[in-house]
Amino acid sequence: MRDAECVRFLRWALPRMRLHWPGFRKVRGVVCKRVARRRGALGLADIDAYRALLERDASEWRVLESLCPIPISRFWRDRAVFGGLEDDVLPALAQAASAAGRAALECWSAGCASGEEPYTLAMLWRLRLQAGFPGLRLRVLATDIDAPLLQRAARGCYRASSLRELPPELLAQAFERAGELLCVRPEPRAGVEFARQDLRAELPAGSFDLILCRNLVLTYFEPRLQEETMRRMMEHLRPGGALVVGLHEEPPAALEGLAPWPGLRATYRKGGA
Repeated sequence: MRDAECVRFLRWALPRMRLHWPGFRKVRGVVCKRVARRRGALGLADIDAYRALLERDASEWRVLESLCPIPISRFWRDRAVFGGLEDDVLPALAQAASAAGRAALECWSAGCASGEEPYTLAMLWRLRLQAGFPGLRLRVLATDIDAPLLQRAARGCYRASSLRELPPELLAQAFERAGELLCVRPEPRAGVEFARQDLRAELPAGSFDLILCRNLVLTYFEPRLQEETMRRMMEHLRPGGALVVGLHEEPPAALEGLAPWPGLRATYRKGGA
């Protein structure tokens, strides 16, 4: 399938799934290859035949949706973000939770892919911060739309390339070797749970001290859906809680009650604490 044909198809299909073409522009090759394989598996002659199938068979849209997620995930991705979480954000949130008499610091990793982000957060807490807050445990809910990725996340085993940015002391403390793979030890796994969710349709119940939503809603969702989803997310963020987005993302201007966390990139605090 030629690039121009794929671009034309994506420009037609993505808005119908409330997805945003500009977010896919640089990664369109990945989606195009998946669509081409799907078309071939169905025995369809060209992309126009696949479009015709979509127009007459609503169930095929669910298949197409499963071909669109772009998982780019690794441990300690964007070290400045995790440096800020370690030095400032998590201690501040932990102090507030302790002062309120809560037993757990509640975190949500939205769009967790194969689990690197929530495990990074858990090992950072377990191995570097928990000793300062002995009465407080960390709970991380990690959600994604992709069931196979969630199965990989639950296994918690990775190739070395996924861990190349992780500080060496965390790598040594948090992983054990299993053949060619490195697997997260039981201690950092504690408190991390995975669930399948489509953020366009549902959000998890409960309130969170920290929400990480990086390179998902504000990149791949259409603008109106970005605002709708972020507003619903903010309903689940406690006053004084923190929102972390991608380094090149900003919350919608119409979203009220968020202020940049002083001195940190891509991190915002909800007012009302």
